[in-house]
Amino acid sequence: MIPQWFIEEKRDGREHAEADLRAWVRGVADGSLPDYQVAAWLMAAYLNGLSEAETATLTDAMMRSGECLAWELPAPTADKHSTGGVGDKISLPLAPVCAALGLAVPMISGRGLGLTGGTLDKLEAIPGFNVRLPIEDFRRIVAEVGCCLIGQTDTLAPADRRLYALRDVTATVPSIPLITASIMSKKLAEGAQHLLFDVKFGSGAFMRTRADAHRLAESLIATGRRLGRKCRALITDMDQPLGRAVGNALEVREALETLSGRGPWDVRALTVEEAAHLALSAGRFDDLPQARRAAAKALEDGSALAVFRAMVAAQGGNLETPLPTAPARVPVPAPRGGFVAHVDAETIGRVALELGAARVKVSDQPDLAAGLEALLQQGDRVAPGQPLCFLCADGEPRAKALVDQALAAFTLTDEPPPERELVAETLVG
Repeated sequence: MIPQWFIEEKRDGREHAEADLRAWVRGVADGSLPDYQVAAWLMAAYLNGLSEAETATLTDAMMRSGECLAWELPAPTADKHSTGGVGDKISLPLAPVCAALGLAVPMISGRGLGLTGGTLDKLEAIPGFNVRLPIEDFRRIVAEVGCCLIGQTDTLAPADRRLYALRDVTATVPSIPLITASIMSKKLAEGAQHLLFDVKFGSGAFMRTRADAHRLAESLIATGRRLGRKCRALITDMDQPLGRAVGNALEVREALETLSGRGPWDVRALTVEEAAHLALSAGRFDDLPQARRAAAKALEDGSALAVFRAMVAAQGGNLETPLPTAPARVPVPAPRGGFVAHVDAETIGRVALELGAARVKVSDQPDLAAGLEALLQQGDRVAPGQPLCFLCADGEPRAKALVDQALAAFTLTDEPPPERELVAETLVG
């Protein structure tokens, strides 16, 4: 494989031979290919695309660029990936619900960047919680507790780390085949046999339109099918935030409320739906309604909460120590009465970012206590002056400076709006 010929092939829109594509990924992983050649190929792939077969080969080669985990457990292994959104804390209640239903959940998660929050940042709001476990501890906790959530290790899909970093600085991130290979290579390397993808669309999502979300979901499922994994995808609304809390410690509190049988309806509903699909895919139930009832029961009877507590303890966390709390809590008063017709997720995400709850650069350290809480949702009735939400920050000046921006996220009407459609579409591979 001659690198410049390989680049030329994709530049001209031709399909790569499987052996050449695998050799290319090896060169990416071992560093023998220079950044300028890898970047040139990424742009060619971005502009001309990859076929379904090329995407599957790229994914498999990226997965095999490092360690691939295999599980010998009595329980079926399952995991989910969300494309991210504002207030998306679903992984926190989902993993223990799935474990309570008899699944083993080895979940490798990421950090937030920009408007999308990261599961690892939320978990690190729990005092002592360790997301940097060695693989041996990861295996042990999954076997003993039923679920474990950690960050990507140096040995899992190392080719993806280099490609992702170069995509970020070469304007080639929004490529469905490259996104598919990045997501799938990590999920396949962790060894879960049953995968669910939560592909979000809307103002607070990476995919702005439902059509783009559908294309990505189809690509993920097709790649999984070619590589022998049972995959499903839910296309879900991220035009409005999930839940009533946005910010790391605030979302952990909301996840604990959900695991205690309470919590906002949308967080609870999506947790139940995703757990039901994974459990059905793994053969734990005969049909989706039965799986939904069992998932809801795991939230109500405390079994999922018990798993979460055991996982936190196994990973060094302490739920008896209070979560971080911001010193300033500033209300955003409603200018009039009526109904909340819409809450713009992108605007809320930007406010959270400016409050310090998220990171602009990978090297940034978010304020784990900052964010928005008690967010009113679509359909809520509001009186004049009633808080639409509260802004939590390290000081009142910072929070007060963002009140008008937060207010702009809310659309108020005289009549109640239609019910929100949380899950727009389901795809089964």
